[in-house]
Amino acid sequence: MAVTGRSADKLAQTVERITLLGGTARAWRLDLAAPEQFDRVIADIRERWGDIDILVNNSGGPPPAPAQGTDGAVWQQQFSVMVASLIQLTDKLLPAMRSRGWGRIITTTSSGVITPIPGLALSNALRMSLLGWSKTLASEVAGDGVTVNVMVPGRIATDRVSQLDALKAQRENSSAEAVAEKSRQSIPAGRYGEPQEYGAVAAFLAGQPASYITGAVIRVDGGLIGAI
Repeated sequence: MAVTGRSADKLAQTVERITLLGGTARAWRLDLAAPEQFDRVIADIRERWGDIDILVNNSGGPPPAPAQGTDGAVWQQQFSVMVASLIQLTDKLLPAMRSRGWGRIITTTSSGVITPIPGLALSNALRMSLLGWSKTLASEVAGDGVTVNVMVPGRIATDRVSQLDALKAQRENSSAEAVAEKSRQSIPAGRYGEPQEYGAVAAFLAGQPASYITGAVIRVDGGLIGAI
């Protein structure tokens, strides 16, 4: 497994966890805000392991922002990192997948693409555009054995969710734990999801048993999202 990201420490931790579970992994520093790095990293991975069969797109979350009054430069910068970079990276890997007749593109978004989250206008709007792109792409490459799907996490126990809970606590003059407890009460499952539960769904979509699933939006949310 090739693991990419900006943080050397988090990359090292991820590689260590994969190794302890019996897998093989190597990390590459890659910043989605620097697309000029893509070709080098892809070439390094191919030299070590051959062509890439599975791509999991996952950009970092943007800062909280209202729908009105956010500077246009912020919108453009976040679109470049959260949307355009993922499309560009996918485009670089798709030709080899299509020529082999097998490939997987999995893109992580947010529950805000179905039910917008107050105060997260950047995330709600920009991640929604990834749904339209993914669905369109799925139709274009399905005949070549490449599946393209979107995953929608609910409240998964990650650092990002902890940060959002802490920010909300500051705004409401409350505690992060009180915010988290209120959030848990809104989830039918009564708890935050574990990263392993989310990863298990991604692993399924990446495998051969999921070869007839494409263009789908898969929720991993404990029942949080009320919309059908």
